[in-house]
Amino acid sequence: MTQHNIIGDWSGTLEVEGQKLALTFHFSEENGVLTATMDSPEQGVVGIPLDKIVLEEDELSLSLAQAGLNYIGKINGNTIEGTFKQGPMELPLTLTFGEAEKPGDVSLPSSDVELKALAEKEQGDYKYSVKDYFAKPNSSQFKLSPKGTYMSYRQKDEKLKNHVFVKNIASGKTQRIIEEGEELIRGYGWANDNRLIYVMDKGGNEDYHLFAVDVSGENQKELTPYDGVKVEILAFLKEDEDHMIISMNKNNPQVFDPYKININSGEIDQLYENTDLENPIMGYEFDKDGNLRGFSRLKDGINSELFYKIDNEFKLIKTTQWDDTFGIINFDYASENPDEAYVISNLESDKTEILKYDLKQGKVLEKLFSHPEYDVAGASLSRNRNWELDYFSYEGEKYNIIPVSDYYKKLHDRINSEFGDYDYHITGKTDDESQYLLYITSDKLYGKYYSYDVQEDEIKLLFDLMPQLNEDDMAEMRPISFMSRDGIKIHGYITLPKEAIDGNKVPVIVNPHGGPQGIRDSWGFNPEAQLFASRGYATLHVNFRISGGYGKEFFRSGFKQIGRKAMDDVEDGLQYVIEQGWVDAKKVAIYGGSHGGYAVLRGLTKTPDLYACGVDYVGVSNLFTFMQTIPAYWAPYLSILKAIWYDQSIPEEKEIMNEVSPVFHIDKIKKPLFVVQGANDPRVNIDESDQIVRGLRENGIDVPYMVKYDEGHGFGKEENRMDLYKAMMGFFAENLK
Repeated sequence: MTQHNIIGDWSGTLEVEGQKLALTFHFSEENGVLTATMDSPEQGVVGIPLDKIVLEEDELSLSLAQAGLNYIGKINGNTIEGTFKQGPMELPLTLTFGEAEKPGDVSLPSSDVELKALAEKEQGDYKYSVKDYFAKPNSSQFKLSPKGTYMSYRQKDEKLKNHVFVKNIASGKTQRIIEEGEELIRGYGWANDNRLIYVMDKGGNEDYHLFAVDVSGENQKELTPYDGVKVEILAFLKEDEDHMIISMNKNNPQVFDPYKININSGEIDQLYENTDLENPIMGYEFDKDGNLRGFSRLKDGINSELFYKIDNEFKLIKTTQWDDTFGIINFDYASENPDEAYVISNLESDKTEILKYDLKQGKVLEKLFSHPEYDVAGASLSRNRNWELDYFSYEGEKYNIIPVSDYYKKLHDRINSEFGDYDYHITGKTDDESQYLLYITSDKLYGKYYSYDVQEDEIKLLFDLMPQLNEDDMAEMRPISFMSRDGIKIHGYITLPKEAIDGNKVPVIVNPHGGPQGIRDSWGFNPEAQLFASRGYATLHVNFRISGGYGKEFFRSGFKQIGRKAMDDVEDGLQYVIEQGWVDAKKVAIYGGSHGGYAVLRGLTKTPDLYACGVDYVGVSNLFTFMQTIPAYWAPYLSILKAIWYDQSIPEEKEIMNEVSPVFHIDKIKKPLFVVQGANDPRVNIDESDQIVRGLRENGIDVPYMVKYDEGHGFGKEENRMDLYKAMMGFFAENLK
């Protein structure tokens, strides 16, 4: 067989300890040289370049030295019979020529025709469509350049692509700078007044790559062209406009090392090496000049060690449990003491608080701010005014800002006088603080962008993100609190449609959040809850134990309680809103994503008579296989994951894992279920959804199953989100009305 007719895609499946692992090799030819990349979708890996490809007559040899991987096979027509080797593992692998094999069991997903029929089950003359709530705004993500010369924003075209445009504020000239193609731009920002950076992955696999482009649209460059490598941005360097600090798992997929990267050339300089894989570094502390001042290390999988540079040597200054909080917010550059910093800590309290701290002496200098009921979120400093402390913030029932400096008190009062009870967020400002970008929002307003010219004291509306939605038609999101069955105070929110306000009992959709650890639901505009309210459904959000923001005792009370007491809290919240007379106890749905999707499956098996139906969106179904398919960069956190969830090496906990894994209790699912999955999901493998769908189908129960093969952990593409919510509303119409 000639080199020419091997070009294309070759796919096969490895059987590894009872699990199927799909591999695809993509062969191409450049200037007469054969090149190849490898995909392993189940592991969240796409496009890894192979470093050796040898083709001699009918024998093919491939290798990837970094992973210790080798494959030797014999070509016979459209198949290659061979042996795959990695370390001590040696397995047979047959590759077949043709279209790349799709992740998961391709026989399971419902057809487009079936899903369209499901969507059409919602009938009614509604003022607002699904598109009104879930179409990406025509313009969004407004940002000021550091000197205020330009304003950038994203604008959607007729193909639903969201390109980045830049407007010269003085001339008014606008130009498209970054074009969004098949892959989504996952985020962008200003590196300096002349250059923008942005990140993209492939099909939702979360291996983010960093790109940069001049404000003119020229000199576009991929700064991190490393396949199978994930980039995280650690610090922008205002004092060094040509560089920024990033981290990458380039040397080892399990851990991240810090690099200073030139945003023009892509040249990188590794700043520190994460050498101890048993006790890896999990976070780095850089000062404003890009100097590495400290780092935190995970010790023995469950503890955290903070090292700080003293006398030019990194010394251990603090050891904490992994679930304690002690972190540097910022160094106090206004102080003559270079070791003085603002820190957030709960080492001497249940709730996090803001402290002034001497890192060298290991001493609290001053307790600056705390709240008796809620964790404090952070503090903000002004670089322009010699690092003056401007405000503290925390999230209670709503987001709260506590002004400190005279400057910020005046700014805070000015903004509040303009916008009253609306929440405001400063999303951008010039380095000299002469111009601000304000984002105004509420539970009934998706959001509006305003500019504020300080010298002119002029506030101007820039853009209403969802002008099609009238605030007066939107539903109120009310904070609620109740006592759990074992005496813990639980917070949450209820969004009630007009029918419930008028005194009628309405169907309710219970929506447990993802995470679950450290995540919480918040007050504000929620497109899902507003869509549900427009169709006559209430939405219940419960910040069950293990949610973030309520102190470490509340957080820890949820350990080893996922699917158990954490689920009880959700049920107790439902009972509370039933007792208020707002909702119909016979018309209750449960819907959620990630852990929320798990909660759907657990709810339908734990209390099968409580719910009328459920929608599982990228949810875990089997705790055993979930733990086995985590991304490589989660591996250092496995002990923490086991501390939060369960550890199968402990017999009693293995029994609990069997008890709370929905896949082992499929026979208890009595009510209709709709399952939704992104095929490239690196966190919750598609096999989690396949297992539950396959089990139900084998029991003779039809379950609609939507899979998108260009998505990961949640749907990022607008057209896919439209399909999801249209089908979901048809499913609810069929089962709640």
